[in-house]
Amino acid sequence: MRVAILVEQLLAPVPGGTGRFAGELAAALARQTGPAETVTPWCAWHLDRSSAAMSGLPPAHRLPLGPRVLARAWERGIGPVPRGADVVLAPTLLAPPRRGRPLVATIHDAVPWTHPQSLTERGVAFHRRMAERVARDADAVLVPTRAVADALTEHLPLRPARVHVIGEGASPAVTQPPADAAARRNALGLPAAYLLTVSTLEPRKGLEVALDALALRPGLPLAVVGQPGWGDVDLASAVAARRLPADRLLVLGRLSDPDLAAVLAGAVALVAPSRAEGFCLPVLEAMTAGVPVITSDDPAMVEVGGGATDVVPVGDAAALAAACAALEVDGARRAALSAAGRRRAADFSWEATGGAVLDVLRAVVERRHL
Repeated sequence: MRVAILVEQLLAPVPGGTGRFAGELAAALARQTGPAETVTPWCAWHLDRSSAAMSGLPPAHRLPLGPRVLARAWERGIGPVPRGADVVLAPTLLAPPRRGRPLVATIHDAVPWTHPQSLTERGVAFHRRMAERVARDADAVLVPTRAVADALTEHLPLRPARVHVIGEGASPAVTQPPADAAARRNALGLPAAYLLTVSTLEPRKGLEVALDALALRPGLPLAVVGQPGWGDVDLASAVAARRLPADRLLVLGRLSDPDLAAVLAGAVALVAPSRAEGFCLPVLEAMTAGVPVITSDDPAMVEVGGGATDVVPVGDAAALAAACAALEVDGARRAALSAAGRRRAADFSWEATGGAVLDVLRAVVERRHL
């Protein structure tokens, strides 16, 4: 079986969680393929493909169109497709036309329908159009949680037998702190104790709720890891508008994996106030690292948390402030959440994800030859 996997998200200006998913999945597939199986990465035409380089895999093959032109072509169901493959795997909705070969594609969330205001108009149109084509043409559709599967059935003509709920994993590169973790935190200007949020800076992630919670009470500062997405989220102006002391918000930007692992290991708790998610990988990473987690009651995050997190209503800054205050002073509660989180996180791994996806790929190829 020859698998072509799209790794274009790794080369995006803001790879985000879906970029992590694409890279980790490709690597997991390569580690688990049998002797007669191959995994080949593909991407749009880029001069520099180094961001898509992965151990155990060849350099990504390039399609003869740049990323924007390729996306618009595939949105219309036309354009070049990977060659020499028995099945094509799209880890995001950037999926090529099927062209008679099995296609397996991933829909990460139902946000374009449930929270369209949290995306650009162009983003909503693209994701809806691509998802409709995937629902119609793909031999199998991967989703990260049952919550996403249930939400999508209200908006897409998905055949239940072709929908596969397959979770994600947590990379040791992020969850196991380096030996110099304390020095890395010092170099980043972090205090001895802080709260942490990890997300792309965009409206859907609920960062304004976290800032409102900070403004409601004195307490630990919030460290923010992530690079700007869309929506012009201006944290400096938001802090000034709430009259927060400058040291209550520590903006760290995008970090390397070793720095992120060090920052995660030192956090009192991870705060995830997002308004809508499909999985929320930072929640799983924090639980794996033994860091207590507070999330909104978005169904996907509640599902991933599995009872091992503190949960507050979406958009409720007062409830979030109270949850943060309680964890800051209650060491026993932090220890309980840490232990519960590690137990819950043991249900997930990239090896399990790769194995489950391989089973799907093998099944669709076998069906083709029946």
